[in-house]
Amino acid sequence: MASYIGALDLGTTSNRFVLFDHQGQIVGVDQVEHAQIFPKPGWVEHDPLEIWENTRRVIRGALGKVGVSGKEIAAIGITNQRETTVVWDKKTGKPYCNAIVWQCMRTDKICNALETEGGQDRFRKKTGLPIATYFSGPKIRWILDNVAEAKAAAGRGDALFGTIETWIIWHLTGGAGGGAHVTDVTNASRTLLMDLKTLDWDDEILNIMGIPRQILPRIVPSSDRNTWGHTLKTGPIGAAVPVCGALGDQQAALVGQTCFDVGEAKNTYGTGCFMLLNTGTEPVVSKHGLLTTVGYRIDDQPAVYCLEGSIAMAGALIQWLRDNLGFIDQAPEVETLARTVEDNGGAYFVPAFSGLFAPYWRSDARGVLVGLTRYVNKAHIARAALEATAYQTLDIMDAMNADSGVDLQSLKVDGGMVANELLMQFQSDILNVPVIRPTVVETTSLGAAYAAGLAVGYWSDLDDLRKNWGVDKTWTPAMDADTRKAGYANWKKAVERTLNWEE
Repeated sequence: MASYIGALDLGTTSNRFVLFDHQGQIVGVDQVEHAQIFPKPGWVEHDPLEIWENTRRVIRGALGKVGVSGKEIAAIGITNQRETTVVWDKKTGKPYCNAIVWQCMRTDKICNALETEGGQDRFRKKTGLPIATYFSGPKIRWILDNVAEAKAAAGRGDALFGTIETWIIWHLTGGAGGGAHVTDVTNASRTLLMDLKTLDWDDEILNIMGIPRQILPRIVPSSDRNTWGHTLKTGPIGAAVPVCGALGDQQAALVGQTCFDVGEAKNTYGTGCFMLLNTGTEPVVSKHGLLTTVGYRIDDQPAVYCLEGSIAMAGALIQWLRDNLGFIDQAPEVETLARTVEDNGGAYFVPAFSGLFAPYWRSDARGVLVGLTRYVNKAHIARAALEATAYQTLDIMDAMNADSGVDLQSLKVDGGMVANELLMQFQSDILNVPVIRPTVVETTSLGAAYAAGLAVGYWSDLDDLRKNWGVDKTWTPAMDADTRKAGYANWKKAVERTLNWEE
């Protein structure tokens, strides 16, 4: 048996290639950031060709750092920023335009038009999703409406759509020379185009949105023993390695955290913040502003569903403090700055830079910083920025408890921000439950590795994966009930101030 599983983590701000051993430990990693492109206010783009070039670069980099040959890799799994949309020429591999990123607001008018018949929840019964700028379907429509070359190619059958994992799998497995055009079921469930029960594209919604089925990828399981293709010997891995595992980044973290039982939940603190609750093999339609999504599907087994709360701005808010305001030089410095004050000084920061996601779904909202007095300094603002992530998570936990009828007893956490111990303690305080950080916090990459490894028998079953999970640190609540109640009441007032900003 080959020694390692490779995981490509195609994130919003960077690409990484991570090598894992059988114990789920990292043995090698390389990472490269890619450009964030903001052509207009509210618009966010990536260069798909840069992402492909960086993918090749990080694969070579990780293998080179640890002296591993591609022949030593049993399989490749991929995890990706979800909803980000690419349309490209299947003959040349050239994108017709930059990728439209999940955070981008440009499809607001398309979404408003879709809502005119049936409202925001028009497609929720089938897709589990409200109509929102977040999802891929309206982004495809925007490209077909605004990029003449893409529209013409789609009519000829020469255009292909994919989220980022689809784009990279196509290239890894041959590209224009016969690359696999597939999307895993978790990413397909984020397009607003897939029926949750049939796990197939819905022709009625495709017709309403004017999206030709022929540009869409084939929907496949997250972990698939029917390998989609192999990497090319002439490619960055230098060997024919099966590509057979893929999960959207938040679902990958769910798998990496081994949340395989109904009622288990995790929260990932990355560019955005995403809480997922395993609800089993029947989709639960939310009545409190959450998303119903596919958690994972292993081979021909029934899909496992989740309720999800999605927050657009978490780590991205700290990047904004660094890059736009110059409060800090490096993101981890925000904790040091925030610790210089005892509390937020009365300031509350609601980062509705891309509108409000769950549980509000208000594209008219914009960011606010409220409660300011002459007393407030940049350390209070830094603390308010950290607290914003925790309060947004509380909004979601309340909705999750209401939808599921079960109060969350603890929260497994992962992602870059879990290194911030001030945030983790405040999160436990404001949720009033223990917060648990695992020994391997790179659970997104690990989940992708697990998906691929299960497909080729590197790991035998889910129990094999559970054995790899361990606790690094647990935070327990240390805030009195009155302080918690008062803080959350102020947060709710601050949220109200964000609404109706955009007409």
